[in-house]
Amino acid sequence: MPWDTIKLNDGHSIPSIAFGTWKLGNGQGPIDQVDQALSVGFSHVGSAQAYRNEAEAGIAIRESGLAREDIFITTKYSGLDGLDIPTSIRNSLKNLGVTYVDLYLIHHPRLAVPDIPTAWRQMEELKEMGLVKSIGVSNFEVAELEILLASAKIKPAANQILLHPYVYAKQKPIIEYAAMHRQQFASHRDLSPITVTPGGPLDTPLNKIAERLGATNDQVLLAWVKAKGAVVVTTSSKNYRLEGYLRAGDLELTDHEISALDKAGAKGATQLTAKTYVYRLLVLTLTGAMALGFCNYMGLDVL
Repeated sequence: MPWDTIKLNDGHSIPSIAFGTWKLGNGQGPIDQVDQALSVGFSHVGSAQAYRNEAEAGIAIRESGLAREDIFITTKYSGLDGLDIPTSIRNSLKNLGVTYVDLYLIHHPRLAVPDIPTAWRQMEELKEMGLVKSIGVSNFEVAELEILLASAKIKPAANQILLHPYVYAKQKPIIEYAAMHRQQFASHRDLSPITVTPGGPLDTPLNKIAERLGATNDQVLLAWVKAKGAVVVTTSSKNYRLEGYLRAGDLELTDHEISALDKAGAKGATQLTAKTYVYRLLVLTLTGAMALGFCNYMGLDVL
């Protein structure tokens, strides 16, 4: 496999690329897509309660014919239906049709109720009971990680965060903190510069690097994420794209190319922030105009 496994701080190892089930919905679609990912060579499936397709992922995993120990399963506590962590993991295990998951994450710090230390203690108990091999968090920032570590008996093995060049500068403190405390970090929405905000400053260096490597822009982005040390979580319904994502593990970016993507990402982040400000200002202006028009229509004097 072109993507190596990474040793976590608790001694377990995690495959460095995962097939994610976010936005796959439920029914036969996600079953087929997880099955396809496993058939092309993915050995890590990432899900969450909130995606409502753990059962479908479980069906695909069982029907794959692969041994349980050959598939790494990550899922997340999402506070679905207001259920607590101990109840939720048991529901997830039932949905997935397994006796343990390899990595269990708190999906967001706001879900750590009644507080982060209490929620984390519950996560530690799941690990002690053997229901999960490794525990971690998702979307936690440095301040929340510090609260967690202040009382933790077991350090988080991983923190899954939003990561691509347009958000790299913002996320860098989390990445540096992870390195300091031997926490692995994983990415999500890594292909957003292509799928959500195309046409930005990244296009030029991406095209140039892709041409040199004989690769595609999405492969270059995944190679950039890998170069930053992250576990990649990605998805596609296309077989050829999944195969391309696996081949991206063989791509080697130069330090100059990584720096070029970092700089283009920082420039794009500034532009996107400005666009967001203008958009919000426009929405507020239109909302105010509509409210004023309504008041005038009703004969109300608000000026």
